[in-house]
Amino acid sequence: MDIQQLWVQFQTLWAHLDEHPWLSALLGLIVLVGIALIAGHVARIIVLRVTKMLGRQPALHWINDLREHKVFHRLAQLTPSLMVQFGRNLVPDMSDNGRHFLGNLALAITIFVLTRVISALLDAMLDIYSRTNYAKTRPIKGYVQLTKMLLYVFSAIIIVATLIDRSPMLLLSGLGAMSAVILLVYKDTLLSFVASVQLTSNDLLRVGDWIEMPQVGADGDVIDITLHTVKVQNFDKTIVSIPTWRLMSESFKNWRGMQQSGGRRIKRSLFIDAAEIGFLTDEQEQRLEQVRLLRDYLTRKKAELKSWNEAQGNVAAMSANRRRMTNIGTFRAYALAYLKSHAEIQPNMTCMVRQMQTTAQGVPLEVYCFTRTTVWDEYEQIQGDIFDYLLSVMPEFGLSVYQQPSGNDLRNGLLNKLQTPLVVEQAANADD
Repeated sequence: MDIQQLWVQFQTLWAHLDEHPWLSALLGLIVLVGIALIAGHVARIIVLRVTKMLGRQPALHWINDLREHKVFHRLAQLTPSLMVQFGRNLVPDMSDNGRHFLGNLALAITIFVLTRVISALLDAMLDIYSRTNYAKTRPIKGYVQLTKMLLYVFSAIIIVATLIDRSPMLLLSGLGAMSAVILLVYKDTLLSFVASVQLTSNDLLRVGDWIEMPQVGADGDVIDITLHTVKVQNFDKTIVSIPTWRLMSESFKNWRGMQQSGGRRIKRSLFIDAAEIGFLTDEQEQRLEQVRLLRDYLTRKKAELKSWNEAQGNVAAMSANRRRMTNIGTFRAYALAYLKSHAEIQPNMTCMVRQMQTTAQGVPLEVYCFTRTTVWDEYEQIQGDIFDYLLSVMPEFGLSVYQQPSGNDLRNGLLNKLQTPLVVEQAANADD
């Protein structure tokens, strides 16, 4: 009974549609939108299933990147707006103005969806490019971001022009008067874009580079280069965001050259106590001749000194009148021979041990060489082993490292001075 009543009411309403054209247009529009939405849903299912099957083939693996960024999903969303745009003429009893407005609205939605499709496509292309070898030397993320920004701006202008039924050129011409405001608002964007182009074209910065920029607290690896910022992960795992334009207006240190050279520099000094420096005695020379790394040096040096001293004629035996070997010079030669024989020191790079300007802390002997590795922890291990050994072997040459007296040293020295008269007095009393 209820179904029959509904059917009768529907027939009555259908019979009076001619009397109410707006009702006929509304029903036709609802039917058109419903069909468009159903078609869009069906198109999305078909497109996603087909692309999923194609993505399983090794030659078409890039389709998976497009699916991951929902390029096909958004592409299927074009179906409803396109169906409304081309099917609006089938809606009965709709006025020309209504059809025109409906067409403009559907076109605006189509442009909006198409913009999102292009944006997702750019993201997918960026992911594909990031897996190539060129991505490390020529990052394009900043360019992609700028392209998306311009895409959204022009799409917004076209959408607004479509809705108000005006030419986009009219709106673009109005932007000329706002150029000063635009330059002011997007000042950082323009500066960052120019800086990004310079950094990329000159190959000044890559993802993975170790850079050091103390003025912004950056000392670590570059993990991301975007249009506006460069992200640096410090060694303490904190992340610093540096405006791209600052990398061109201010200086920073890039350690890429060190990493590519295959060797990292050791540049550290040993401060030797000046009071320990002196000439080698005959006994010391004989003892040091047993050191394998010094045999060639001592043989050559003795011959050189003997030749020079004999050329001076009969001179006094004073050290000022003849040349003799010193313990610091012999130790310097030994340290250099030790470095050149070390398995972890780069033989094709500068390697020397030099004496620097004497300071209040002693006579500095600087070790200057390069390791075979650039890995941080391995480098520190090699450097530590070298200086551990040199510090331990210095007493063999009669040398010691200068060390400023601490509070305990001063206290012990003062106590010794105070206790010495007391001991003497006690000894005298014992004799009595």
